[in-house]
Amino acid sequence: MLSKNMIVLIILVAYLLVNLFLGIRVSRKSAAENADSGFLSNYFVGSRSMGGVVLAMTLVATYTSASSFLGGPGLASSFGMSWSWVAGVQIGATFLTLGVLGKKFAMISRRTNAVTINDYLRARYNSPAVVIVCGIAMVIFFTTQMIAQFIGGATLIQTVTGLPYWAGLLLFGAVVIIYTSVGGFKAVVTTDTIQGIIMTCGTFLLLFFVIRHAGGMEPIISSLDAGNPGWDLMGKGEYGAEIAALRPGALLSFWVLVGVAVLGLPQTAVRCMGFKDTESMHKAMIYGTVVIGILMIGMHLAGTFAYPLLPEGGLESTDQVIPYVVMQYMPAWAAGLFLAAPLAAVMSTIDSLLILASATIIKDLYLHYIKKVPVDENGGPMSDPEYDEAYSKVPKYSFALTAGIGIVACLLSLNPPDIIVWINLFAFGGLEATFFWPIIGGLYWKKGNSSACLASTILGLATFIFFNRVKILPFGIHEIIVGLIVSGIAYFVVGKLTDKGADPEMLRKCF
Repeated sequence: MLSKNMIVLIILVAYLLVNLFLGIRVSRKSAAENADSGFLSNYFVGSRSMGGVVLAMTLVATYTSASSFLGGPGLASSFGMSWSWVAGVQIGATFLTLGVLGKKFAMISRRTNAVTINDYLRARYNSPAVVIVCGIAMVIFFTTQMIAQFIGGATLIQTVTGLPYWAGLLLFGAVVIIYTSVGGFKAVVTTDTIQGIIMTCGTFLLLFFVIRHAGGMEPIISSLDAGNPGWDLMGKGEYGAEIAALRPGALLSFWVLVGVAVLGLPQTAVRCMGFKDTESMHKAMIYGTVVIGILMIGMHLAGTFAYPLLPEGGLESTDQVIPYVVMQYMPAWAAGLFLAAPLAAVMSTIDSLLILASATIIKDLYLHYIKKVPVDENGGPMSDPEYDEAYSKVPKYSFALTAGIGIVACLLSLNPPDIIVWINLFAFGGLEATFFWPIIGGLYWKKGNSSACLASTILGLATFIFFNRVKILPFGIHEIIVGLIVSGIAYFVVGKLTDKGADPEMLRKCF
């Protein structure tokens, strides 16, 4: 008879293979049906064909990650309901992203033939320096975030199946890298849709079995009152060193970091370039808000209620809480289905970051600034015999580079640091400090120019990294607050001082 670990492993491997098969198949079918759109449009934005459900699910799946299913709920088991205050602000992320960025990005990307965030920045600021600086920052922080996700996926497989960490990393990494590099954007959004459904079902399964095995709500509350006083207000926190995360300044910072400032995340902003029409966007705003609400509230409630089920001596890391509860208290079939949910969250984040990192290097840097392929008035590659050979190699280079970046991130994950959630939040903050004001200011302030963009990006990022390293901010304030303030001041002050009148052609395309 098969052991529970083996049954779970079989379910997870089957899930990985289904994603691999469907991602590649749908991508090839889309490429055949939309051949006229060209390789770049197909590979990097799926020919702008996303409907409401797919758009909602890919935004949710991209936004959620290993920290949403492992790190965050694990911390909730220690801090109690208070950690849900951090998570709750994420519920509006899809609505906010599409509401603020959606329609404007969709129109501008079609006018300029943009398929990446740097395509937009090039059209808006007309500066190679902006594209190169932002492109380098994007690749660095995407790689950092991918490392956190690879660690999460491999740790999950190791914890629940008993496989060595390196074997889990190899299995998980190989599947994600193959279907992303071969299938491109269409494979990513197709698998994101599957993963969004799996994550929602998994959340309900975990919450049900946690409450059932803890004996119901009354025993859970009694146990929390006795063992973790203050769980329903500020959270006692067994891991005392981390209690600073619940100070008012820190909570306010996290509401910015995972709330308002997500408008500066390129991996979610680029989704606004790929939907089919306004009706699809409006549906996605509703669907996405409902689904992410279920995920965030459900998972953090489950983490809080899991406290009575944990061993008396605790666990080595809060990242182990959810895998421990799943393997101890859920039947094999339910454990396998649930564990596909955090695996789905991890996969959906990695594949989105991989495809964008590849697009940044191939389209934004290689084609424009190394081969200097000429573009037409809409930003698309102009047909020119002199450059046809370079352009013909783009598919091969895209496949190879996507796989290469994934392999590098995977190798860097072999010796993992602890606490996935903090690695992920560092990458979040770096991307937001870099892109928030260039994106928001560029969309809504006509006087924004390349000097303002560069000043904002460089000063904001430098400030964020400095305060991340020296840790001198009072009241638990996160460095993203200072980074955004400095980058915002730099953007508007430098923009005002260097304003020489907006380029009419830029205004036509971007406003």
